Amino acid sequence: MSNWIDGTLYPDTEIPVRLTDLGDRIDFLSRLCSAWDFGILPYPETVNEIRSAEWSQSVDACRLLTSPAYHLLRRWHNLPALPYLGQRLAYIADDPNLDYI
Repeated sequence: MSNWIDGTLYPDTEIPVRLTDLGDRIDFLSRLCSAWDFGILPYPETVNEIRSAEWSQSVDACRLLTSPAYHLLRRWHNLPALPYLGQRLAYIADDPNLDYI
């Protein structure tokens, strides 16, 4: 297993040794973004890996439009913005500190 693949994202199946095909990468991104959206941060090695250019096609194909983490991945890969279909929480949207992020 690669040191950047977080095995805790696979409680229901065997942890993959490598992620080479598009379907496996999309599955990984779905698991990663879901965990991240609930506050489970990825390993720094994982972030470094998925930010590499070879992941751009997988990020674009994933289309998790309700995931804030997914939209961050799109920005990291300089992909066109897509509509965010998730919940907009007033206490976040109205936070004046967002101007500084």
